[in-house]
Amino acid sequence: MSDAKELKEKLFYKNKNAYNALDDQGKRNMQEFSRGYMDFINSAKTEREAVKYAVREAIAHGYKEYRFGDKIEKGGKYYFNNRGKSIYLFRIGSENIEKGIRISAAHIDSPRLDLKQHPVYENGNMGYFKTHYYGGIKKYQWTAIPLALHGVITKANGETIDFNVGESDSDPIFYVSDLLPHLSQEQMKKTLAEAVPAETLNIIVGSEPFDGETDEGIKLNILKILNDKYGITESDFISAEISAVPAFKARELGFDRSLICAYGHDDKVCSYPSLQALFDTPDSEHTCMCILADKEETGSDGNTGMKTACFIDIINEISLALSANPNKVRMNSKCLSADVNAAFDPDYADVYEKMNSSYINEGVVMTKYTGSRGKSSTNDASAEFVGYIRNIFDKAGVVWQTGELGKTDLGGGGTVAKYISEKNIDVVDLGVAVISMHAPYEVISKADLYMTYLAFSAFNK
Repeated sequence: MSDAKELKEKLFYKNKNAYNALDDQGKRNMQEFSRGYMDFINSAKTEREAVKYAVREAIAHGYKEYRFGDKIEKGGKYYFNNRGKSIYLFRIGSENIEKGIRISAAHIDSPRLDLKQHPVYENGNMGYFKTHYYGGIKKYQWTAIPLALHGVITKANGETIDFNVGESDSDPIFYVSDLLPHLSQEQMKKTLAEAVPAETLNIIVGSEPFDGETDEGIKLNILKILNDKYGITESDFISAEISAVPAFKARELGFDRSLICAYGHDDKVCSYPSLQALFDTPDSEHTCMCILADKEETGSDGNTGMKTACFIDIINEISLALSANPNKVRMNSKCLSADVNAAFDPDYADVYEKMNSSYINEGVVMTKYTGSRGKSSTNDASAEFVGYIRNIFDKAGVVWQTGELGKTDLGGGGTVAKYISEKNIDVVDLGVAVISMHAPYEVISKADLYMTYLAFSAFNK
């Protein structure tokens, strides 16, 4: 029996609990890092706000703004702000650039409701904004919760106005109504996908008419309030980007405060550690880059998504400044593509394959491939590169696990990795296990968050 026990210890794979790997100082560091993350996610609910945060922090850490054609030097620290919605930060190491760049990439957009271009109307003595949803949501989850409005409005004269209402305790909030149970007999016969049609996700924004006006007086009053405060008219919504996001603040969850509830963990729970690891890791011989990308939730398209040529343009600028062979730089570059993974939830165990699921408190999740069903539309990291990353994490004491997103035939999910690997760069996915992914309020573990930060830090060294 003792021989069998020893053999099992030697041969069997066993996940670790991240808390068991942290001493008292490590747990204090974890708590401090978690507080910083909660401040970040409260202030960066949209990609624009996340970029503003990254720019402020970059400048504070000695990074300077880069424009195409600027000189790039060894030891230099730079950031490229792509239209205020994605950002590339990089520091040049001492080694030959032809040995490649160490890249971490995460996305900073999250599922939400976006206003349509002609959103304002009134009906039934209430004023509304019409919306369409952004990213994969369960529509019923967005009813009967407090919402805030974030974004920008660009007027015809070119002036752009920041818009943020609903986060301060002194602000009003906004709301999508739901049908009361007394009248919802027919609604509750429908599937969850059909019970709340997209065209009913209309945001209540007021009910008082202007000066007793009966012909669209409520709409007029809403537009007057906006005109008085922001100087805008109804036509300015045509050139606006305004999103409705949950007005919830990040909160600690559980008697032990070991978990964090927040809107937008997907994927700010990976973007924040990757950004902080770039800032906090001492200057090394490696050239390192952190990418915070937009549009992942809708396919990574557009000039601020990961498919944009901007990524390769920057790689080429770095390469040509320090080498004559950008193809060799890409070939030798390595990337950790970060995104969340669905944590095993015992209340919904039938959709998970337990042996290959990710679990709360078992560290950063490394995923060899993401995609749908039978490895469709995926990055599939090589055995050699996965082994290389394993070795880095093990030497640094990073607690990590592997995980896939549910049973094979039930769906799955992808991220930005495949668009980076198309550029002849080795990529593996990793991230944090999340409960209730894509809900207005998601759950993650502080220990997993901190291990993800340690993973990026080890990769950068």
